[in-house]
Amino acid sequence: MSNLKELTWEHHKNAERQEFVKVLMSGKINPKFYATYLWNQKQKYEALERALDSFKTWQNDELLFDIRRTEPITSDWLELWDVKKGMPITVASTFAYLDRISEIKKDKQKLLAHVYVLHMGDLSGGQMIKKRVPGEGRMYQFKGDQTALKENLRSYTNDDMAEEAKWVFDSATQLFKELMEVDGVEHYME
Repeated sequence: MSNLKELTWEHHKNAERQEFVKVLMSGKINPKFYATYLWNQKQKYEALERALDSFKTWQNDELLFDIRRTEPITSDWLELWDVKKGMPITVASTFAYLDRISEIKKDKQKLLAHVYVLHMGDLSGGQMIKKRVPGEGRMYQFKGDQTALKENLRSYTNDDMAEEAKWVFDSATQLFKELMEVDGVEHYME
């Protein structure tokens, strides 16, 4: 059994302590601000899931296939953002994340560490978030038994993933900080 959760706990908690998370959980997040967050997440998940496609990981495991998030995130984003008015800002940490995926795209274990942090977060804490965000919250809606999905995802983890998983948590922390610096928090609450 992997101790990945314990090995990454401090990095996980640091991400959760960010001001952005408080705004997100407030139930009063401005739809355009949330759409900007989704835009950045969409790019990250799209790169990660595309990299894993080369391993045929998704196709060989039906449960793992069901946790893919790119399409639901895109649907949520398009529901809240008027693309005729241009695109939201892409923050520096998103570009750094895309570079990281490019660097590790041939390392399935490291890619799965990203899936563990991002997708497991959507399966877990995302269930509280989906009740508080504007729009449908499809990003946090999963087909099938969520407990089985979590157990299946955990079966892909091992302690050797800890350093990469910590990197992903730190990347999320940086995203949260950068989003709060875009215009100032007063614009991010309804």
